[in-house]
Amino acid sequence: MRAAVPLAELTTLRVGGPAIVAECASTESLVATVRELDAAGIPVLLIAGGSNLLIADEGFPGVVVHIATTDVEIGDGFVTAAAGANWDAVVATSVEAGYGGLECLSGIPGSAGATPVQNVGAYGVEVASLLRRVRLLDRASGEIRWAEPGELGFGYRTSVLKHSSAAVVLAVEFALRGDGSSAPLGYRELAAALGAQEGESRPAAPVRAEVLRLRASKGMVLDPGDHDTWSAGSFFTNPVVPDSDAAAVREAIATYVGPDVAVPTWPVEGGVKFSAGWLIERAGFAKGYPDAAAPARLSTKHTLALTNRGAASAEDLAVLARTVRQGVAERFRIHLEPEPVTVGVTL
Repeated sequence: MRAAVPLAELTTLRVGGPAIVAECASTESLVATVRELDAAGIPVLLIAGGSNLLIADEGFPGVVVHIATTDVEIGDGFVTAAAGANWDAVVATSVEAGYGGLECLSGIPGSAGATPVQNVGAYGVEVASLLRRVRLLDRASGEIRWAEPGELGFGYRTSVLKHSSAAVVLAVEFALRGDGSSAPLGYRELAAALGAQEGESRPAAPVRAEVLRLRASKGMVLDPGDHDTWSAGSFFTNPVVPDSDAAAVREAIATYVGPDVAVPTWPVEGGVKFSAGWLIERAGFAKGYPDAAAPARLSTKHTLALTNRGAASAEDLAVLARTVRQGVAERFRIHLEPEPVTVGVTL
């Protein structure tokens, strides 16, 4: 174990104070370490890719278990990856092997093991639609087993694994498309860029390339030299408003932005989904807010990302998140939910 490790080194937001860190490069050492710490009653924080974490400047008062397992194996129509494997490397490996299915999830930072926790999604595809099973360590019983997707309570950017310490993800397994075609293109911008209709498929490799291009244009592909990518990706989820409240929300939006402005929405089960990025910008928070001198700013490419400009603290980012969320709530009667997991930070 290493003492006083700055957790900023382990997160894509590059903030977080010191902690003791235990490095686990194999599944066996991961299981043994977690079991030992649990038996001793020592608080544990699991970090792999660190792409969806906002950790307090004071650090973590326990042991951080850094999941550094990297194995990726292609099977007959599926891919199995250790929890610590780089997610984009998993996607790239599957596409290079001639398989499709995961390409729309290209360029998403973080680890393979985090994808079912968040029910990660992008460009019309969610992990829940592709997952075959997840290998879990039950921390209470010590049992290790494969869990089926139906056990995981998937929802929009969530699952039963999120905000719960009951289980540790050890590995994930995804179904792949054996003919090398992409998942049906369900995102209009992506389909148009590929000269396709929504619902059509295309070869996985060019779809992956276009997804990477689109994400990079929005500062959503990690680049150490680009502070727009020092982020946790989309900081807020797209809010889903119950059908019973949707009319009042539309009225509040029309009052503020004008009755003739088109509001991007999508019908979903039990309600209406609004675009968080659109709401943030229309509430007066432009790209780059508040100004060039601020240590924490909205991305200059995409209002949904909160970014560290090089010297931000966790509290700087938390203040920015609270300001944006309060502004949207006051203007539009919509409460934005943060997507990252917070550790010792109150939003």
